Amino acid sequence: MKAIDEYFPKTYEESREVFRKNFDIIKALWPNAELTSHSIGKEEDNTIDMIYAEGTETNERVLFMTSGEHGIEGYAGAAMLDVFASELADLVDAKRTGICLIHALNPWGMKHFRRVTENNVDLNRNYLVDSSMPEDINKEYERLLKLFLPDGKIKSYLVEESEIRNHMSKGVVAEGYSGLMEAKGMGQFEFPTGVYYGGKEKEESAIFLSSIQRKLLSTFSKVIHMDWHTALGPTKEVTMVMSETDGRSEKELKKEYGLRNVKTFSPADVKGDSTNHFYEIKNLEFPQTRLFSALFEFGTFGTSMSATIREFLTITLENRLYHEGAEHEEDRQKILSEFKAMFYPDEHDWRMAVLTEGRNAIKGVFQAEGLYTIRG
Repeated sequence: MKAIDEYFPKTYEESREVFRKNFDIIKALWPNAELTSHSIGKEEDNTIDMIYAEGTETNERVLFMTSGEHGIEGYAGAAMLDVFASELADLVDAKRTGICLIHALNPWGMKHFRRVTENNVDLNRNYLVDSSMPEDINKEYERLLKLFLPDGKIKSYLVEESEIRNHMSKGVVAEGYSGLMEAKGMGQFEFPTGVYYGGKEKEESAIFLSSIQRKLLSTFSKVIHMDWHTALGPTKEVTMVMSETDGRSEKELKKEYGLRNVKTFSPADVKGDSTNHFYEIKNLEFPQTRLFSALFEFGTFGTSMSATIREFLTITLENRLYHEGAEHEEDRQKILSEFKAMFYPDEHDWRMAVLTEGRNAIKGVFQAEGLYTIRG
């Protein structure tokens, strides 16, 4: 087994190279496996890399793992792809199980340590079955424009932080804390430089993922999807986040998958989410296929109200920094440091927890979905 930090490369290119090298391991188990690279965006050498293989005898099910939908979050996700290939792949029944592993759905964001794409789009608000993007759906966001949109060059980190907190505490948030959470979760499609922007049209990465979703749903009888993310949930713990479309309660999911932290959400509260999109396609076009699709989040700041406010400050100030800049280098570094702490901490204990919690989550899914090879 590798040392902990070996699972967490410092750059997108290093992470991608690890993924490509692990193809040899997969190829030994699934001789029909293929490694492909799909160029994305305007910059050279930004690629979505994918390892795909069908079952060696039948296509009863497929294990589908995706990472890097939110750019910088892809480093922890890539660590889980590495764990799967180097430690757990040989436990899967390759005769009946295909695999599809995707490294860096948002390669530009991963390379530049941002959550969004080069078009400032939150990719996980960009998946809609109806090709037309909704407008004017997030009334709370409109009430909070002062908080959500860039407003000039950052002159002082401490002053900006204080002003944002002051706006929140004085009732600028029309519906209070719940209004802020509603605006944050819904996403928005009107303000291209604002946070949580879902875009005016489908991103290349969303088009690519949609095509893969359809391919898997049409090829396999059952699709088991694990999408890796960071930030939300209890610190140093993994949380499984599922659409209520699945139909099972949080209590049932905890028991079936052996997980401590499970959250479900309503499709009505989130627009353009990739897991909802997966279920919509399945229900509309492939009703006979069974689907399990969930996000797995490695928590960083925690779940308290103060942690949520810190997350909000970090997201909004990083967005403003990118669009408007900062007058002082120390403020720029402070904002970027907070952003990395939220999505890709370099703390040894956090990274060790990611590996431990991630392994347990994968094994829980293997057990619940019957992916283990039956011996004897």
